[in-house]
Amino acid sequence: MTNQLQTIISKLDSKSISKNRKNELQVLIDYINNKVAKNKEVNLSFICTHNSRRSQFSQLWAQVAANYFNIPINSYSGGVEVTAFNYRAVASIIRFGFEVVKDSKEENPIYTVKWDSSSTPLSLFSKLFDDISNPTSNFAAIMTCSHADENCPFIPGAEARIPIRYEDPKAFDNTALEAKMYDERSIEIATELFYVFSAINS
Repeated sequence: MTNQLQTIISKLDSKSISKNRKNELQVLIDYINNKVAKNKEVNLSFICTHNSRRSQFSQLWAQVAANYFNIPINSYSGGVEVTAFNYRAVASIIRFGFEVVKDSKEENPIYTVKWDSSSTPLSLFSKLFDDISNPTSNFAAIMTCSHADENCPFIPGAEARIPIRYEDPKAFDNTALEAKMYDERSIEIATELFYVFSAINS
């Protein structure tokens, strides 16, 4: 893991998470703990409308946090529309020290993302929640935006549906605050997911 990424992780502060928010995150903690206690596979699919920003951040940070705490999981993401892993979000994870390789020049390219030599890289790209690369059963659907949460009341194959919403950094696109707000949203997601996995009984 790069020194830059290690420094960011070391500064994540779970004390910044409110009591109400911790109650929301407890649902995810309980789901994962129940799976781990039964020695069952943990599959998490983070869902947002375009699968371009918040759900991509969540998929990545969930896998990083799980690996950090040595909790075996499979992290996925999807949406209700296909767009692309937004280049502003990609730029944010590069600033954080992730190694990112763009595998094609298509409108919806695949990005291979690495964070250390011992972990399997993730292939991140925009896709529907029922894409062939995502699980079809035995997974938790984690709704990361209000639109997807409200408009996808049923996720086929999901055994749990857990709303953990985040504000969209898209609101700051093409402004002086763009990079700052993308990084802040990524840090918020990282902080909460590291808190979640720190509470898992391995």
